[in-house]
Amino acid sequence: MTSTLALSETFGSDLVRGIGAILLYGVVGLLLMFAGFYAIDWTTPGKLSKLVHAGLPNAVIVTASGMLSMAFIVVVAIFNSASDLTEGLITSLVYGLLGIIVQVVAVRLLEWATRIDVASTIESEKFAPVSIVVAAAHLGLGLVVAVGIS
Repeated sequence: MTSTLALSETFGSDLVRGIGAILLYGVVGLLLMFAGFYAIDWTTPGKLSKLVHAGLPNAVIVTASGMLSMAFIVVVAIFNSASDLTEGLITSLVYGLLGIIVQVVAVRLLEWATRIDVASTIESEKFAPVSIVVAAAHLGLGLVVAVGIS
């Protein structure tokens, strides 16, 4: 008596290739998130990591929204990457980096246009409602840039 497996002949190699792709895209995504954080930190007045560690509520809100906006960009860049693994990794990286640059410039321009004093806002020990406006700008523009990538 002969039995047959319900799996295709290429199941094993397809599974290994898929696992490899997940790991590689994870690395690209992590690198882009680091780049996004440092881009936000570098262009925002004050040292965000120190302000967040100190527990300043406005710094936490602005940083968290900035990271979420970067995540939108990274996810859409990966989602819309080419089907070929190598091309997909390259397009994800390029679109992700370009999206981060556009996001940072757009947020800074919006803050300039609204005349929000981001430095004093994020350095305040008390919650400032204007930090929600800055956070909304990060999230909104992150979505706009992410959709622009798609």
